[in-house]
Amino acid sequence: MRLPRSIRDADVAGKTVLVRADLNVPLEDGGVADDTRIRASLPTLELLLEQGVAEVRVCSHLGRPKTEEDRAKYAMAPVGARLRQLLPDERVRVLENTRFHPGETTNDEGFARELADGCELYVNDAFGSAHRAHASTEAVAHLLKPAVAGFLMEKELEYLGQLLTNPKHPFVAVLGGAKISGKIDVIRSLLPRVDELLIGGAMACTFFRAMGLEVGGSLVEPDRIELAKELLATSGKKLILPRGACVAPSLERAADARSVSIDQIAKGWAVYDIDEATRHDFAARLLRAKTIFWNGPMGVFETPPFDAGTRAIANALVDAGKKGAVTVVGGGDSVAAVAGMEDQLSHVSTGGGASLEFLEGKELPGVAALEDA
Repeated sequence: MRLPRSIRDADVAGKTVLVRADLNVPLEDGGVADDTRIRASLPTLELLLEQGVAEVRVCSHLGRPKTEEDRAKYAMAPVGARLRQLLPDERVRVLENTRFHPGETTNDEGFARELADGCELYVNDAFGSAHRAHASTEAVAHLLKPAVAGFLMEKELEYLGQLLTNPKHPFVAVLGGAKISGKIDVIRSLLPRVDELLIGGAMACTFFRAMGLEVGGSLVEPDRIELAKELLATSGKKLILPRGACVAPSLERAADARSVSIDQIAKGWAVYDIDEATRHDFAARLLRAKTIFWNGPMGVFETPPFDAGTRAIANALVDAGKKGAVTVVGGGDSVAAVAGMEDQLSHVSTGGGASLEFLEGKELPGVAALEDA
């Protein structure tokens, strides 16, 4: 795996540094609702300040602004205010939302030159945006040298890279969420590497249908049934499906939820979570693992009681970590599921899409543009 040059090795004293951070945080009532991503950027910014930079200019996107009205909604002012509270230092300046400029998403060199103007070094610490070839993640790295990786970027590449190149075995991956279609390449990339691949979430229903089972009103991807059959036929004993499901007539009738085996799902009912037998089975497999990767909830975890499966996986990861396993959570909804447990896990990725593309074996533009270590 190609590793970029590290910020640790860069001479930054007296220089003006452009840092691409991931400050795409939720806002509420004119303030920051969750500053997790802002805090994740602090180690890199603190190092730069300790090393005596003249100025740090921090850039990031925020939301998906499309109209003039969105400019007020997605302005960086609340983010900058929160960062100044956490890092009181006049040398740090947060630039305006990069996506206010149309050249950001088109990877425009002209906009990249505006970002680079007056700066002498570039640090990319935004792994969550590294899979996008944008002006602030790719084009600017060719204009400012040295172009190096920040601490967060380094940590992401270290842990995710370990999964692809040197995982300790048994290596167990857990994939959930709604659709197979968004995770086909990840499944194909991981199957040769893992000892077991546990499938949960609504995506399991497409596999059930491929096995000829009734799935009632569950979410199924009809155009992926043949693919599911192929994966079942070629994965040997590695692909592990739920033994049963927690079903209900609808989300609104969660009080009627009950557990059934996978061959007992009735018409008019739908799968919303894995059942207790599967929770115990998956947890036991995870507790035997030395390396675990998890992406995607086991059910509709925002609606109790259909959060039980996802919570069981989160708790199993913590327990496996206590036994010495490397535990990696791959961004997306899984991050919300482990909120408050981050310190008990080896790594919680900040990049859902980026982490999946990395594990698919794809080159990430924002990483490829940095200098080699």
